[in-house]
Order: sequence, then C-alpha cells, then structure tokens
Amino acid sequence: MRIAPPWRKPVAGLVLALVATLSAACSGGQTAGGGTGGNNGGEAAPPATQAPPAPKIQISPATGNTKVKPDKRVVVAASGGTLDEVSVQAGGQEVRGAFNADRTRWISKEPLKPSTGYTVSAKAGQTTQSSTFTTQKPERELKVIDVTPAVKGEKVGVGAPIIVRFNTAVTDKKAVEQALQVNAEKPVDGAWRWVGDDQVIYRTAKYWPAHQTVTFTAAITGVRGGDGLYGVADLTKKIEIGARQIATLDVRKKVMYVRHDGKLVQTMKVSSGMGTTREYTTTSGIHLTMEAVNPVWMESPGRKKGDPGYYKVLINHATRISNSGEYVHAKDNVWAQGVRNVSHGCINARPDQARWFYEHNQRGDIVDITGTSRKLEWNNGWGFWQLSFKEWKKGSALK
Repeated sequence: MRIAPPWRKPVAGLVLALVATLSAACSGGQTAGGGTGGNNGGEAAPPATQAPPAPKIQISPATGNTKVKPDKRVVVAASGGTLDEVSVQAGGQEVRGAFNADRTRWISKEPLKPSTGYTVSAKAGQTTQSSTFTTQKPERELKVIDVTPAVKGEKVGVGAPIIVRFNTAVTDKKAVEQALQVNAEKPVDGAWRWVGDDQVIYRTAKYWPAHQTVTFTAAITGVRGGDGLYGVADLTKKIEIGARQIATLDVRKKVMYVRHDGKLVQTMKVSSGMGTTREYTTTSGIHLTMEAVNPVWMESPGRKKGDPGYYKVLINHATRISNSGEYVHAKDNVWAQGVRNVSHGCINARPDQARWFYEHNQRGDIVDITGTSRKLEWNNGWGFWQLSFKEWKKGSALK
C-alpha cells in the first residue's frame, strides 16, 4: 500500500472545504422562515421603469382671445410627442391646414373670417387640448363691387380682360392679388396689372382658347388690404369665352375682314379717319370691342356748337373699340367706302354690314388695325394688348 507524503494532506482538506462551499452557494437560499427563495440563484431583480411624461400641446391664438386679427394663422404645437389630430372649425366649416414633417406642428393655410368664433381641438397620444377664440371686426371692409365682363349668359371674345374693382383703395396689393384666382377649362398663362389703387386687370399672355368657361374667384375673406382693412366676402364669377372672332383692317386698303373661328365670314368695304389731324386719325393697334350701342349720339370732342368742325350726329349700330371715340358703325356714305378715308376717326361701314357686326359682336373681340401713324395707347379703352406680356406683368404686385 502506498502512503501519501505528509505535505499533501492539508491540500486535500482545502479542496474538500472549497467544494462544500461551492455546493452551498449553488443551492437555493432559505428565507428567514425556512423556505427557499424565488429568484433562482439569488440574482437581484431589475429596477422598476417609469412611464414617459405625456405630450404637451400648445395652441395659438390662446383660448378666450376676442381680438384676433383675421390674417393671423392658427398654430398648434406638441412637445414630447407628435400630433395625431387637429381640427379648427367656425360655423361648421373646417379650416384647412398642414402638419410639418415630424407632425409636431400644425399651421392653418387660409385667412380667418372677421367677427367669427373659432374652436380648436388637438390630440397627441393621450393628451387632448382645445381652445376657443374670436376674430375682431375690421375697422374697414374690403369688397369687390364690379367684375367686367361677367354678365350672366354673356359670351365674350378671346381677347377679353377680367377687370376687378374694389370698394376702396388697396395698399397691401400683394396680399389681395394672391387671393385672386383664375381657373380656365383650357388654361393659358396670364397676369394681373394694377391700374389704380382700387382696380386690377387680368390679361392672358395669348388670346383665350375659344369656347370654354373661365371661373374667377376673389377669395379675399380675411385678407388684409391695408391698415385695418380686411376682406369680408368672397366672390365667384363665371365668364363664358365664345368664338374666336377677329377683324383685321389695313386702313390704306380700306377693306376689313372678319373671321369666325378661323373662317372668313365678312368682307367689309370701309372708310376710316381722314388723317388730317391727330384727332381725325384712326389708331393702329390691337383693339377690343367694348360695347355695342344703337343708336348713339356722336359729338366732336373739345368743340361747342358754332365752332369750326363741330358736329353732333345720331349713329346706328355702333360698336365701340376705344375710349377716344372710335367705333365700327353704319354710315350711308357708301360712295367713300373702299375708296377714300373720310371719317373723323371711326370705321364707317355699309349699314347692313355694320348691323351684322353689331349683332355678332362679343365684348372682347379683336379688331386689329394697321396702316396709320397714330398708335393706340394701351390704356385707351381696352387697349391692353398693346403691351407685350413682359411689360404687362410689370404692373403686378407679385414679383
């Protein structure tokens, strides 16, 4: 039998003690009451987590505000979360608006109605918030009082402008012009030009495409037109564009041709201004027909009865083409028509043809005259086509 050396015995005892200690550590511990613990090895339980704070919502204008300016935007903002819903209403109508990219902010897109109560409600997670406010009554009211030509049932020519007149002077022209909308079934570029503080005119870059409906809307409710001046009512008008009717005349040749949708429908021998003075010279340029009158008194401008060259005559079937007294009208001087220019500036035509022109006229038809030394001014009647579209746009408040 082999006997271990004495120096090895303590080591064996130490190993046995270590094994016993490890066995005790790996077994389930006991509670003070003698039962086994429930943590499967005595590991510490994780600390309890706290719920994140609820999102906060801020609404502007603040609730209870009774003097909100109509051009102020409604802003709803969320912190600590994202907006799920935003609703802004007045009188059962919803106000349009949009969220930003991360849905932490919503901003209204349109002016508010003056003297109107609004309700705002918003939700972000479990947080809801609401606000009520009232817009102020404007010191001065802005309204559209006339749109020309926009008579119900009327068809207008392809050169027709849209002339809008307000009840008072506008100083914030950019804001008001942005609120004027023109929508055509057959769209074409166009622009507004201010011709006064209370009047603005829309003209297309090229003639309107024929046979369509154009809708004009002045969405000016709540729009600021100046200090204390706000729009109080929107307005919509339908404008019917009729046939493409264009008359062309070279005064030197004394024959006017009328084309209807590209087809020649009238060849009219005429007599134009005699040209002895500027006053008696027919203007060259692109005219628009403005009105048709039967009969109309024509009187020499700047003269009184008894003065040399004074006249006052009653004329039938007269179609106005400028504000300087120019018409296409009936005249019995058939001997001069197609032969000599003897008028005081108007276009004289055979009575039956002048009547045809009168009856088939659409306000805004084109009368393109050439061959004289006097040019039609762009602001003489509806001479708007005398300006290039580039020049026309310089009168817009929108750059």
